[in-house]
Amino acid sequence: MASQWLDFVPAHVLADKNGLQKVVAPAIIWGTTGRWRRSKVHPAKPSRGDGDSNPPSSSSTTLRYTVTSAKMFTGIVEILGVVSSLSPSDASGGTTLVISNAAPVLIDCHDGDSISVNGTCLTVTAFTDSTFTVGVAPETLRRTNLGSLAQGDSVNLERAVSSHTRMGGHFVQGHVDTVATIDAKTPDGEAVTFRLRPRDKDVMKYIVEKGFVALDGASLTVTKVDDVEGWFEVMLIEYTQSRVVTAAKPVGGDVNVEVDMMGKYAAKSVEGYFEGGGVPVALQKLIEKIVEDKLAALQAK
Repeated sequence: MASQWLDFVPAHVLADKNGLQKVVAPAIIWGTTGRWRRSKVHPAKPSRGDGDSNPPSSSSTTLRYTVTSAKMFTGIVEILGVVSSLSPSDASGGTTLVISNAAPVLIDCHDGDSISVNGTCLTVTAFTDSTFTVGVAPETLRRTNLGSLAQGDSVNLERAVSSHTRMGGHFVQGHVDTVATIDAKTPDGEAVTFRLRPRDKDVMKYIVEKGFVALDGASLTVTKVDDVEGWFEVMLIEYTQSRVVTAAKPVGGDVNVEVDMMGKYAAKSVEGYFEGGGVPVALQKLIEKIVEDKLAALQAK
């Protein structure tokens, strides 16, 4: 991700008798999008001292901080880009993609920025006013549906969040967990219900009804789950259908799936707790400690 700025952070400035200033401010602060590191200082004007008789004065200054947090997305697709070329690499097994029709996500682009392509976080290596180039590693091709892309295919695009991004969806990392196959598409008025079956059934434990899931990078609400059969459903309203690539995919098509990372963290914490013994072991240790203390007290008498 390129540098993002967080300006107008107040800092205390001490000015000595010669007007020299020392900025007193933290090197690192924490914001809503992660850790910010101080990178530039805009000092206040020097004080007008008139010799030793003028005591140190205080003023204020503006600091500039750059974000150093991990790349994140919101799952709100900004635009549909088009694959204009694919260049497989015989040496590495990876592929270089050139995406066109992408002007809206390149307005503030820099080399090294992250853009979500069908829900996969990729690094921009070159760009023009309306196209950008990304490299796709062999592991990414194996874990996602990017390996099946062809020239002319549409892809969901979203820039990484900035300090002023509105959170319209949910926190999406751009790390695809698995690929799901579209089992069925069922019209429901102007909406369409998609039934999806993940290749890796282990992800089903993180998918819950009314929870979030990212499909090809789009934040959607789960409407139904069948853990036994190993599928889940989402509904795409008419507005969404025209703005994401998933809507046009046929039955049998592949969709990138990233489950809600909060579910992963919650599951890991709970599993670790019970693997460590959970309540029974903790209670047992507490009782043993009470008994030992009582016995020690009796022996002391």
